[in-house]
Amino acid sequence: MTWTPHGAHLIAGTWVNTPDTFPSEPASGPVHQFSVGTPALVDQAARAAEEAFWTYAYTSRETRAAFLDRIADEIEARGADITLIGTQETGLPTARLEGERGRTTMQLRLFASHIRKGDYLDRRTDPALPDRQPAPRPEIRLIQRPVGPVAVFGASNFPLAFSTAGGDTAAALAAGCPVVVKGHSAHPGTAEIVAEAVLAAIKALDLHPGVFSLIQGGDRKVGAAVVQHPLIKAVGFTGSLAGGRALFDLCAQRPEPIPFFGELGSVNPMFLLPAAMAARGEAIAKGWSGSLTLGAGQFCTNPGIAVVRQDQADALAQATLDALRAVGSQVMLTEGIAGAYSRGTEQMAGAPGVQSLLTQVCDRRNALPQLFQITAADWLANHALAEEVFGPLGLIVTVTGEDEMLAIARSLQGQLTTTLHLDEADKPTARKLLPILERKAGRVIVNGYPTGVEVSDAMVHGGPYPASTNFGATSVGTMSIRRFLRPVSFQNLPLDLLPEDLR
Repeated sequence: MTWTPHGAHLIAGTWVNTPDTFPSEPASGPVHQFSVGTPALVDQAARAAEEAFWTYAYTSRETRAAFLDRIADEIEARGADITLIGTQETGLPTARLEGERGRTTMQLRLFASHIRKGDYLDRRTDPALPDRQPAPRPEIRLIQRPVGPVAVFGASNFPLAFSTAGGDTAAALAAGCPVVVKGHSAHPGTAEIVAEAVLAAIKALDLHPGVFSLIQGGDRKVGAAVVQHPLIKAVGFTGSLAGGRALFDLCAQRPEPIPFFGELGSVNPMFLLPAAMAARGEAIAKGWSGSLTLGAGQFCTNPGIAVVRQDQADALAQATLDALRAVGSQVMLTEGIAGAYSRGTEQMAGAPGVQSLLTQVCDRRNALPQLFQITAADWLANHALAEEVFGPLGLIVTVTGEDEMLAIARSLQGQLTTTLHLDEADKPTARKLLPILERKAGRVIVNGYPTGVEVSDAMVHGGPYPASTNFGATSVGTMSIRRFLRPVSFQNLPLDLLPEDLR
């Protein structure tokens, strides 16, 4: 690797060190020291972002698009070094990091293309009606405007696509909002080298340096300081339910509450309908196993539950076991995540009514797949079994018939995804399930698997709580830009005083 970390924070164009440091915890390779974030740095970054807002928010769409494109170029220019330090820090394989880097740069360029078109501004004009009775109507024009500085929390499981220059950052910058990133301590070196790429783009386009700052972690007080800073106007977060809910509550308790766009994960249940199982049950089991163990199960869309008719459960279990036993040990992102996975496995195995089909001992940071089975009645009686276990753990829930399958669907909390595996003969049951699943999830899938979230115009990555904290938003796709905009109406303004995009 030709690149060595500074171990510093990037605050409005300047690399800043603090006295206290924390060590990285790489899966392989050298340990590096990184400066611990502080509330004082948060204040500096937020103030710089507010100062940058007065110019950056009023740049042209072309300028912001060029900025996003240049960030993508600068990331690609550092591609080999990003992949190397990313694999060292996270234990993710090279192909996964390179694929995620491609997703990150594609996302930036897609957003650039999207804002160039201007449709996201939702521009509307009501012409004046001076002769209308009983009262005339003024001219009213509407446009979406940026909200202000945005805080973004890096995600543990996506060091690139959901972190420093990932989806939340790209969406905020596209909207015209400066960004303060709170880096994740699982991959501080990856965060830093991507921040270098953003800084290079800022300099190339001569933008205000306060448009982007990176504050490394190492202290829980930093996260609280970020969401409570009065100049921060919205927050993007991908992470655990407990951590996200704590930050969400802090946002709500501020003197000026702000939106917290938290994506908190889910169990992403799959409903395997009888005709589909009869026709291709083994293929469904293999597909489920592949999705369940992809990336050591460290995806928020990991399909943790399969609901199947009781008389088809044995065949599903056997085919799934055969596939899972062929999956070797995989390195998890951190020792903390691996420990939580082991505890979740133990709790699942000890729950009333749960039958252990495949339980394997995990070695420290390594994970092996686990498989359990339970009846619908026992599952419905234990709310805890519907909570996410972050890792390659699958639970088969058996039902006696359609009524129990519908009862399980109705009992679900909010999900990122729900899936139906069906054939033509299953459509009557599917028609009964779909209205329920639509209310429960942001994305309903048929004959597929939820891992793999397409970055596109029509994608929704969100859902009712606790899948996310804002059911009307998505953290993936071009619609994610709308999270950091608000509608403003201008009444009777002279044409030359209107925002350029409204003239």
